[in-house]
Amino acid sequence: MNTQSLLERIGQVTSKYFVVWVVAVSAIALYTPETFTPIGAYITPLLGIIMLGMGLTLTPADFRRILERPRDVFIGATAQWLLMPTFAYVLVVALGLPWEIGVGLILVGAAPGGTASNVMTYLGRGDVALSVTITSLTTIAAPLVMPAWVVLLAGESITVTFGEMAQSIVLIVLLPVVAGLVLRYVLDAYAPSVAKAGLSIFPAISVIAIVAIVAAVVGLNVEEIMTASALVFLAVVLHNGLGLGAGYSVGHLTGMREDRARACAFEVGLQNSGLAVALAVAFFDPIAALIPALFSVWHNVSGPALATLFTHLDGDAPVGDDDSTVAAD
Repeated sequence: MNTQSLLERIGQVTSKYFVVWVVAVSAIALYTPETFTPIGAYITPLLGIIMLGMGLTLTPADFRRILERPRDVFIGATAQWLLMPTFAYVLVVALGLPWEIGVGLILVGAAPGGTASNVMTYLGRGDVALSVTITSLTTIAAPLVMPAWVVLLAGESITVTFGEMAQSIVLIVLLPVVAGLVLRYVLDAYAPSVAKAGLSIFPAISVIAIVAIVAAVVGLNVEEIMTASALVFLAVVLHNGLGLGAGYSVGHLTGMREDRARACAFEVGLQNSGLAVALAVAFFDPIAALIPALFSVWHNVSGPALATLFTHLDGDAPVGDDDSTVAAD
């Protein structure tokens, strides 16, 4: 087995058992939290690594798709921008969650799409190109959209300003994504073999970084997790479920093909909970990271489950046009 094949194999195995790593390390962190709490100081740079990896998967063609299919991109992005923050606020109020905990759900709701949505769209035979484009757009818009929602919904219960949060998101998300995009462009032009090797191994690096973030947050909040009421877990499950269901429904109600409706479901329902964790730790009480941490675990269970359901319903029948289910790269 050559080096390229080995790297691809490592990336595939690591990504395939992503949910296993997340659940396993969460359990270990509950048992020995002191092992993982030091990682808490590195949550922000770890998230930057994940965003750099996302940037490496992007090409100028992904952004041209915004012009080529503006309707579906606009519908998917708008559904995420409007529905998830609204669902979060309604759940916080309806379930009576304390604001120091509920702000974590609002952070999740206001977050852009996560890279998990692209992977789940691929596994569920959705339109990966549309998924990547929506994720890219919502990520780029995050420095404006995310703090606006948090300030609007959390209001007087927070002291952080729009500018402070926007600046943090630019540093954590936008700059690493742009750096990854530029690096990919340069490597494709001058060192394509290096670019291919990087794309093969970076999924594994991203998985390791996400697992480390989850472990750190679980370790830092072990007492709160052990004593968390059923309402906290219910809020996470309902928020994620409402997002997946609403995204799929919006896709069909607006006349999208089945594969694009699936992409819309994953884009709306699977958030960048790692970013929510980083902002919770940076700007709020540590307990605010509880719901984003639980969301990180849960959506990596519900996402694969829905993707499996979609493929089961398909059988061997193709979904959409031939170019709609390209591999995520």
